[in-house]
Amino acid sequence: MDRESQLYRIALTFLPTVGDILLKNLVSYCGGVREVFNASFTKLKKAPGIGERRAKEILHNDVLKRAEEELAFVERNDISTLFYLDADYPKRLSNCYDNPILLYYKGNADLNAQKVLSIVGTRTATEYGKAVSEQIVEALAEKQVLIVSGMAYGIDIYAHRAALKVGLPTVGVFGHGLDIVYPAQHRSTAEKMLSNGGLLTDFPSKSKFEKGNFPRRNRIVAGLADATIVVETKVKGGSMITAEIANSYDRDVFAVPGNINASNSQGCNYLIKTNRAYLLDEVEELLEILGWKENTLSPPVQKQLFLDLNEDETKVVELLKEKPLAIDELSFRLLMPASLIAANLLNLELKGVIRSLPGKVYELA
Repeated sequence: MDRESQLYRIALTFLPTVGDILLKNLVSYCGGVREVFNASFTKLKKAPGIGERRAKEILHNDVLKRAEEELAFVERNDISTLFYLDADYPKRLSNCYDNPILLYYKGNADLNAQKVLSIVGTRTATEYGKAVSEQIVEALAEKQVLIVSGMAYGIDIYAHRAALKVGLPTVGVFGHGLDIVYPAQHRSTAEKMLSNGGLLTDFPSKSKFEKGNFPRRNRIVAGLADATIVVETKVKGGSMITAEIANSYDRDVFAVPGNINASNSQGCNYLIKTNRAYLLDEVEELLEILGWKENTLSPPVQKQLFLDLNEDETKVVELLKEKPLAIDELSFRLLMPASLIAANLLNLELKGVIRSLPGKVYELA
C-alpha cells in the first residue's frame, strides 16, 4: 500500500463525530477512502447518517495534517496499520458489527491464529485468581493458543505473563495509543510480548487518557477471540462489560466460579447463574466445547451418512459438505425457520454427523 493511501486511512479516524460504523458506511457510499475527502458537500450531506453539519466538518477539518503526524509516528516505531478492508485485518474482529475501522499493531503474533482466547478479570486479583489464571494458561500450552488480554493490573497481566512463561504468544490490547504503556509498571512485560505476541490498539498516539476508553478497548479483547474467560470480577467490574460484549458477538464466554462470600467472585457466579457463561472448572471441558479437543474416535463422514436421516437433516448435511455454516446462513439458504434448523442440528450432533465450532458455526464431523 502506498503512503498516501495509508495517510487517508488514518485521516478518516480523526474526523470528529463520525464513529466506526458510520465511517464504514461512508467509505462504501463514496466508493473509497480518498473519495470521502474528495466528495462534494452535496454528495456528503446525502450520505446515510451524515447530514449538513457532519458534511461541513468533513470538508473543513484539517485532519490530514494530524494524520501526517500519526503516520510519521507509525513509521518511526515500526507499527503496522490494519484497515478493516485489509486481508490481514483480524477476521474474527471483522465479523463484529462495531469493529474498529483501523488498528495499530506492533508485534509478531498472528492475529488470525487458529485458536485465540481472551482472559480477563479484576484488577484486584486474589491469590486464587492468580493461580487459576496461570493454571488455565499452562493447560493450554500444548494447544498453541494465542492469549489476549488488556494489560491491566490483576488477572490481565497474570495471563500475559503466564503465556510468556510457557511460550504461548500473547497480545495486549491498549485503551490508549502505542506511544505509552499503562500501567507503566508493565513496560518490561510489554517489551517481552513484542518478541512473542504483540501490542494492539485502535487509539492513535497522543490520545487523551480517559475512563471511557476501556469499554472501547474491551470490544477488541472480546472480538479478537473465539471465547472469553472471566477469572475473577465484581458484579460491576469492567470484565462484566467484556463478557457482555462477547455474548453480543455470539462468542462463547466461560467464568471461573468462586466463593459466594467473596466480592471478586460475585460477577463470575452471576454470569454462570444467569446462563451468560459456561462454568469453567477444568480446561478439558473448555477444549471440548470449543471443538479443540483431539477426537481419536472420529469416524469417517461417509460412514455417518448411512444413518437414518430425515429430509430436512439431509438438506442440512448436503449444505455442510460445501463448508462450515452458521444457523442464520443455513436458515437463509434452506428457507427454513431458525428454530427448525436448530432442532435438526441438535439431532445431527447427537447422531455424530456434525459438530459445533466457536461462534455457533457447524461442520461435518
